[in-house]
Formats: sequence, C-alpha cells, structure tokens
Amino acid sequence: MTDKNPDKGYVALLGWSLNAIDAVDRFDRRYVVVAPPWAEEYCQQNDIPFVPWDFDRLNERSHELAHTLEDMGVDVAIPIFEETVEWAGAVNAVLLKNPRLLGQAMLFRDKSLMKRRAQLGGIRVGVFEEAHDRGDVIRFLKRVNQTLLKLDGDPNDPIHFKAFDKSGTAGHRVIRTPEDVDNIPDEEFPALLESHLDGWEFAVEAWIKNGKIEFLNISEYVTLGYSVFVPATPELEAHRERITEEIEKLIEVFDIDFGFIHPEYFLTNDNKLYFGEVAYRPPGFNALELIERAYGFNGYQGLVLAFDPKTTQEELDAFFPKEVVDAKGHAGCFGVYPRRRVVSRLEIPEETASHPFFEFHELSDPREQKVAKRSAFGTHWGLAYFFGDNAHDLRDLLKKQEELDYYV
Repeated sequence: MTDKNPDKGYVALLGWSLNAIDAVDRFDRRYVVVAPPWAEEYCQQNDIPFVPWDFDRLNERSHELAHTLEDMGVDVAIPIFEETVEWAGAVNAVLLKNPRLLGQAMLFRDKSLMKRRAQLGGIRVGVFEEAHDRGDVIRFLKRVNQTLLKLDGDPNDPIHFKAFDKSGTAGHRVIRTPEDVDNIPDEEFPALLESHLDGWEFAVEAWIKNGKIEFLNISEYVTLGYSVFVPATPELEAHRERITEEIEKLIEVFDIDFGFIHPEYFLTNDNKLYFGEVAYRPPGFNALELIERAYGFNGYQGLVLAFDPKTTQEELDAFFPKEVVDAKGHAGCFGVYPRRRVVSRLEIPEETASHPFFEFHELSDPREQKVAKRSAFGTHWGLAYFFGDNAHDLRDLLKKQEELDYYV
C-alpha cells in the first residue's frame, strides 16, 4: 500500500468499483469504501477500509452515513455511480458544511429538473416534457410532428423517452409510433420526453477545482450505446474552444465549485451546440480507463484531487497533462451485443483479432444460448478495447464492429 499523507484529504468512495479502489489504493490519500454489505468479506480479505451501507434504502437513517464518516474524520465523499450522486450530495452537505450541495445533487439526478435549470441559465436545449403515462407520450409525439409540418402518411420524426434518474442508455427508448408506446412498461413512468436532435453527439469529461476546469476531454461517440473513443477526431476537436465555453457556462449555471462532470452535447447540422444532460460521476463504457490509455494519468486519482478540499494548485498542475497534444494515441471501446437470437460460444472475429489496433476484450462465453430481445438500448455483454494512432481509422474500425458476430 502506498504511504498515505495525513496532511491531505481523507476521502470516501461511494459505490463499488474495483478499478476505482485499485487506483485510490495506489494514491497518496487515505480512503474508505462505502458499499453494500456483500462487499465486506472481500474488503476484509484484501485489507480495504470499508463501511457497509445499503444505498437502495432511503429512510430516516440516511443522515447517519454522513455523521459516521464525519466521526471517522473523512473530508469529502466521491460518487462512483449514478445511484450514489444524491448520497454524496447529502454527505458532503454535512462534511463541508454546505447545505446547497444536496439540492445540487438532486438537480444532477433528475433529468427534467436538470433541463429546466439549464434552460433558465440560457443554455440551449431541445424541446422536452415530463410524461406520467402513455397518453402523455402519444400527445408529445403528435405535437412534435405537427410542429414539423408532417402530413398524414409521412414517417414520424422520433422522440426520446428517458428515465428521470438512470445513467446513460439505461431506460432510454426511441419512440416513432404509437405501437412503440405500448411496449413501455408501467414501472418506467414518470419519465422525460425529448425531441430528436440530428447531429454529432459527443460527451465531455471535466475535472473541476475552485470553479475552474483543470482537464477537459472530449469523447466522440461512433454509435450511442455501442462505441466511443478519446481523444476525438480533429474535426470535433476543432470545436474545443466553443465546447469549453459551454462547460464553463454549465459550471456557472449549476454552481459547481469542485468535482467531476460528464455532460453530453449535440453539434447540429447548422453548427449549434445543444445541451443533452450532465452527470456528476464517472461515465460508463470505462471512459476513464480509455483516457488513461490515451494520456497516461489515472482518472479516479484525478477525481480524488478534484474533490479533496486540501488539494493544492501545484498538485493539479503536476498531475494533469495538456489536452490532445499530450495524448499518446487514440483509445476506444466497443460494447458487444449478440446479433443472433441463438448463440453457443464466444468467437472474436478474425478481422478484429488480427487488426493492429485491437488490444483485448472483457467478454466471456454465453451462460444461456437464447439471447433475450433487447429492451430499449439493452445492455452490452462486455467491451472490446482498441488503441491506435489515427482517429479516423479507429472510428471506422469501431463502426465496422457493428456488422460482426462476436457470438456464434
């Protein structure tokens, strides 16, 4: 274990992530992992500081976690997953003596409140509305297409149905017809409805300290829910100055003083930037791991620096490289989902395995032969990782993976 500096902050990781734990264990700060009770045995066996907590239960004991950590001397809590963002806000409101942090966290958890806050702050967003039942969805679909002057018989412009408080593509459906609406389960209401934006969709990862961006990465989506790579192509990076201005606007509107944000944007065909949503936690698709492969710094350790109130500017300057120019190459990953309804084994496509950009995968043989029909975007079965020196070649390679069978 790395020697821990008692003069630096003592941090709590909220949520279970072996990659995050390994990174922080190798860093110079004291830490404790706050995770469900099932992780306790593993932590004892591996000498990991641990506090058990059930994040699914919101009750009158919720304040107890903050005071438990406060009594231990913890300085700040870091959310690792979407489901722990509100908890981190509640805990940090106590630890940092700043009650507004809970309200801020609730904004980050509710996509509808988040959109309204952005809109009130003058940030450009698409048309959106809350849906409480299927009738609301059908009315929104009709109104959007009437506004677009669609005639009877014209195919509908799609709308998007998103869970208020889930991460990424979880609970995200594309709705084109009333029949699509019939397939939405009752338990997915209430939800957010959005108009469709055509354009270039991308994400940003920004480490923030004292209201200032310390490092800003642009992650380019090849296909949402399937593939992403960093740094982005030169064509998207050409918009970095504008994108940075939008992130600075976001920091001001959401009153963000420290931490890490993961917003998503659309660059439309008329060259306008639209805000999609923002998360206050590490992104999915192992984006921090991709950033480490490209730049060499560990994003989880960067989270600790961004959250720790005792971090100095000298530490930040020494830790973060310079965007784009310091990247050793482009790192990307592809989320594999079986293309066949019945599969028997994992078989990496020969053209993928032999490609010089292919590095490794985290896939395993199927446990069941019949592949469940995808609900909404579905969940990938694992990731395949790539690294190369040319952004366009990597983008095309990731797109090509959608046509290949990993499971046969």
